[in-house]
Amino acid sequence: MAGFTIGKQGTFLETVHFDDNLEISLFTRGDGVEIIQQTIGEGKLFYVYPSGNVNALEFYFIVSGEVECEVENKKYILSPKDYFIARELSDPIHFTALSKVSLLCVFTEQTFVHISKDISSLIEIKKQVELKDIYTQKHSDRVANYSVKIAKKLKLNKEKLENLAIASVLHDIGKIHVPSEILNKPGKLTDEEFDIIKKHPADGAAMIKESYYKELVPIIEQHHERLNGTGYPNGLRGDEILLEARIIAVSDTFDAMTEDRAYRKAFGAQFAIDELKNLAGTHYDQEVVLALEEILKEEGLIDYCTTGK
Repeated sequence: MAGFTIGKQGTFLETVHFDDNLEISLFTRGDGVEIIQQTIGEGKLFYVYPSGNVNALEFYFIVSGEVECEVENKKYILSPKDYFIARELSDPIHFTALSKVSLLCVFTEQTFVHISKDISSLIEIKKQVELKDIYTQKHSDRVANYSVKIAKKLKLNKEKLENLAIASVLHDIGKIHVPSEILNKPGKLTDEEFDIIKKHPADGAAMIKESYYKELVPIIEQHHERLNGTGYPNGLRGDEILLEARIIAVSDTFDAMTEDRAYRKAFGAQFAIDELKNLAGTHYDQEVVLALEEILKEEGLIDYCTTGK
């Protein structure tokens, strides 16, 4: 039935084994919430750390086993059906597993992504792309930085913001299939070479489709679409293009213009934002472009008094 899922014992989206004493499994995720099972071996030490997000909530329910923790110099022993909650934590809390322990955890911010083997393998592909393309090293990280700042300006909800952060880092992984001589060609690409380049959004989306982050697929596939339908791979128009993809499109173009390329030197930030503003409404989302312009002003990269073209 649509909207309803049954999971049999031992089935997870992904499980990560750190050693014989620590196993972390992801049951499900959505709307910025993750539900995780942690299995911790007897005698193992573990900690709950303060979060950088003051609104984050971490809930831990003891399914089996016993743990001991120390809070403000007082020791507590927690058993099955006991639980503990971390919110606005000021200092780390130290725990010892007195026996093999199983914890059911609910987190209101992304946690599993930092240990996911699926995501780690995709990040490795991203790094390989940057090694192939000498002019785009750290490009994806910069695009992610701009994209998240724009998303915050536009007040995207938590889930969209977190998905955008991952998608923007991975947006170019499909270029792993593009030969280095095309990526680094100093002259104009032939039509055949450009056709190869144009495959990378769909190729990247296909790689993501194999992970449990399937909601990132359309964002990555659409990041070269343009509002007037002149983009690729599907010639989408206007609101057919996800806002997250429109944000990456602006960040991607701005970074490409302000970094050296095989065929030209970098343009200045003011020139780049002026070019984006000229194409706002036809190629790029106007609200997204104006948000980036405001960010550049706040960071002193362009002058508040400059009106542009």
